[in-house]
Amino acid sequence: MIDFRYHIVSLVAVFLAIALGIVIGTTALNGRVLDDLEDQVTGLQEDKRNLEDNTQALQARLDTGDLFEEAVGPALVEGTLAGSTVVIVVDGEDVPDDTVEAVSLLVDQAGGTVTGTIRLTDAYSDPAKESELQSYVTGPGKPTSVTLPETDDTGELVASVLAQVLVVPPGDLPAPDSAELSSVLAGLSALDVLTQESPSVQPAQYVVMLTAGVQEGDDAEERLATQVELATALDAAGSGAVVSGDAASARENGLVGVIRADPEVSALVSTVDNVESAAGRISTVLALSQEGEGTSGKYGTGEDTQPVPPVLASTP
Repeated sequence: MIDFRYHIVSLVAVFLAIALGIVIGTTALNGRVLDDLEDQVTGLQEDKRNLEDNTQALQARLDTGDLFEEAVGPALVEGTLAGSTVVIVVDGEDVPDDTVEAVSLLVDQAGGTVTGTIRLTDAYSDPAKESELQSYVTGPGKPTSVTLPETDDTGELVASVLAQVLVVPPGDLPAPDSAELSSVLAGLSALDVLTQESPSVQPAQYVVMLTAGVQEGDDAEERLATQVELATALDAAGSGAVVSGDAASARENGLVGVIRADPEVSALVSTVDNVESAAGRISTVLALSQEGEGTSGKYGTGEDTQPVPPVLASTP
């Protein structure tokens, strides 16, 4: 008969063999796994370096392109706004001063004159401000020459008042009175809905409305509707308006995006979605000249846009 100790020794031998196999197998496997992981990490590091190199190369190309556009911009827009006047309306605090200054400079290089700059505050489109604004525009402080539209919509009323004193009508109609414009700007400044950014503001034939970012929150739709009412009123009152913003403003909850989503409004008001670049500022000025010809368009890098407006042929 087989001794019991033989069974014990056999079982111990089996377990030792299994344990030894596991140790040897795990060691070999771990070595392969570690090698594979090291290879993957090395590959990822190489990919990261390649992506960084590509990003730097693309940024360098963009910078070079922007420098080129800045260099040729004055030549492209030369004479397109000869003798024209432009007022700049800045929508909100997110629009950089550098952008405002660059647009103003290019208007000047196009032969136009910037008659002033105003900046709307967030309170301008705040639904909570409607009561105060309506009291002002319908009260005795309103200029006597201003005719209000038949509506109870506060945004439309304020936009109409601003447009009538800020924009020169086309044709032989008289220009708005500068004293009345100053009175309206003072009244709206007192309500904290806008600030005057330039030493003086005079009525102008064209309007550039600069915007940035998107509207968020429960009242976003109301705020955007108020901004669109202002853009359309400014466009209708004069020779044309262009709303220029950054890429974010072309989203569905940005001013440029909302205008483009409305076929009726986009047929009247030109939009630009890359004003932070030299190309976008060139488009803004060229779009103004196109507005003077009765043509509106969508320009920039967004969907269904033209890169830049057509350059009008110079008169020999």
